[in-house]
Amino acid sequence: MSKIIVSLKQVVYHHGGTSVLTGVDWELQAGQKIGLVGPNGAGKSTLLRLIVGELQPETGELTRSRRLRLGYLAQEPHLLLEHTVWEEVLGADARIRRLQSRLRRLEVQMGDLAIIDDPQAFDRVLKAHARAQADFEAADGYRYESRVAQALQTVGFDEHAWGLSVATLSGGERKMAGLAKLLVTQPDLLLLDEPDNHLDLAGKSRLEVFIRDYAGSIVIVSHDRYLLDEVVTRIAAVERGRLMCYPGNYSAYSTARQLKLLRQQQQYTAQQKEITRIEAAIARFQHWAHLVVDERHIRQARARQKMLERMDKIEKPQLERTKMGLVLNGWRGSQDVLRITGLNKVFNDEYGESIILLGLELLIRHGERVGLLGANGVGKSVLYRCILGQEPLSDGVIKIGPSVRVGYYAQHHETLDPARTLIEEIWDARSMSEAAAVNVLLRFLFPYERARECVATLSGGERSRLQLAKLMLSDANFLLLDEPTNNLDLDSREILEQALDDFEGTVFVISHDRYFLNRTVDRIVELEEGALTPYVGDYTYYAEQKGLALNNL
Repeated sequence: MSKIIVSLKQVVYHHGGTSVLTGVDWELQAGQKIGLVGPNGAGKSTLLRLIVGELQPETGELTRSRRLRLGYLAQEPHLLLEHTVWEEVLGADARIRRLQSRLRRLEVQMGDLAIIDDPQAFDRVLKAHARAQADFEAADGYRYESRVAQALQTVGFDEHAWGLSVATLSGGERKMAGLAKLLVTQPDLLLLDEPDNHLDLAGKSRLEVFIRDYAGSIVIVSHDRYLLDEVVTRIAAVERGRLMCYPGNYSAYSTARQLKLLRQQQQYTAQQKEITRIEAAIARFQHWAHLVVDERHIRQARARQKMLERMDKIEKPQLERTKMGLVLNGWRGSQDVLRITGLNKVFNDEYGESIILLGLELLIRHGERVGLLGANGVGKSVLYRCILGQEPLSDGVIKIGPSVRVGYYAQHHETLDPARTLIEEIWDARSMSEAAAVNVLLRFLFPYERARECVATLSGGERSRLQLAKLMLSDANFLLLDEPTNNLDLDSREILEQALDDFEGTVFVISHDRYFLNRTVDRIVELEEGALTPYVGDYTYYAEQKGLALNNL
């Protein structure tokens, strides 16, 4: 059995009066690669923050092995925006920084004339410098900058990007900078909270390699089923405040969980029948004892009551979690939904012209499910804005069919107004009574008391669900979806996939979620260097066609 590095026993934690964890037992062993899953709000991030020490259990026991070195990547990495990428990653190892500062301080003293003229003082400084050098060498300090450079290259930062300000980085690039800092320090246990969010396909491939090759233990929170299938060997699922562990990857967990719930349902049903039989016997003996004073009937009733009290009660399984009620109806409309001819898009700035889209040609017909792929920053969202008329064309023509109504899901929730209430956002999509609007919000898992709160108070997952609610009410038959699975938990992703499968309309979707792409698209177009390359198939077909170029990222 491997060494236990973290142990949680009956850990309880509440947040704002709400019970989050109600008695978690968990042992993390050295070398494990664990996927931590569960619905939004189940307590996954809370668990990571408890392990790292940012939060303390209210009751229960949490222990870490002595000298355990922890590394934690939060959903929003804590980076200094004024730093360059190089400066931020260089500052990852606090011990190296302290040793460097000590060496510089001693070197300054060695050049101080007052110390040079005092043989005893100079001798003390020389010996201190020799000790500091030895400590620095033992910490591999002389190779530290090369380790920083290697970490940056491993996560995908080319040398020309090292001088970029952290403030200019995208969300995915900030995740990678945070990951590079962890790679430099090489902790025994890495806690990664949705590190794949906002990463493009190349970034996700690098993340997979990083996790597979990492020598230490890793706990990763992710909603990317493809990633979890590729890199983890164990799943820890947070369900109703408790934690259940399953061997294998996500697919193995999904099957095992369903079988376990079905077995539990059978056992629960059988036990309930037995309880009903015993309770009926108790009532019968009590009735006889009442009619005829007979100590034997009273003893039999008491014996069966004790039998009930000693029985280990089987909890009623929750076979179906409460899920959002997304239904996308759509309608047929025009046969040619979108036609793009000779599309050019050029941006002019202080550095000159930047060609984003060059001679784009694309035809999407009714009923097609088309995935738009490409690295972050190549212009996918720009193309969407051009289709929506939000961005003027430099040249070319975009034609949308006359019987086509477009529905748009924005990656950064730009279709929502932070100052509006949730009810006002529903009214923005369709005119209805207040009661009807509240019912829509209830379908999308918003409690009644939150209906009059502002959008600004919502989490990323809640904003995603609100956008999907508006999309459902839009009566659109052509959906432009920009990273729709970002921030959605696994249950909500599956509901979205089913809704798109049933949708009577056309879908054009930007996504880096490979599992989602395999479930939803039948054609892929890749945007690269301003042009589109078609692939007639799902993500797996696309990956096979890309071959070694994709696998060796």
